[in-house]
Amino acid sequence: MAGSIVSIIGKYTPRDKSNLIAILQNVQKKKGYITPEAVDSIANHLSISRSQIFGVASFYSQFKFYPPGRNSIKICLGTACHVQGGDFLLNALKSEIGISPNETTADGRFDLERVACLGCCALAPVVMVNDAIFSNMSVVKLKEILNQYE
Repeated sequence: MAGSIVSIIGKYTPRDKSNLIAILQNVQKKKGYITPEAVDSIANHLSISRSQIFGVASFYSQFKFYPPGRNSIKICLGTACHVQGGDFLLNALKSEIGISPNETTADGRFDLERVACLGCCALAPVVMVNDAIFSNMSVVKLKEILNQYE
């Protein structure tokens, strides 16, 4: 695993910290997420601290620090979704699948992410599974939808 990370990082010369986002994107594309080993290798290559890498990567929602599941669930907690019960849906989902946001189920079936907005405010509350948007969600509808995914 470390060898492929080194080969990705090694393509970025000179060792300039302006390459950080491009390196993170390529590591995530290859590995599915930013591994602890990748953070160490990037920090060494660019001569920057691990905390600098986490600071940049955690700012952008595209980067994950946990392995993705086969199915990615995004719960919208923007204003409209929050007012319409988004927090309630998130708590029910956490109980149903046994994980919190930014985690993956032990069987790798789902990963969970809370997002600020999915851009479907008129359809609140909204849940996204992979690339499919589900609107006017309820706990019952959410359970039925999850049963469709393996």
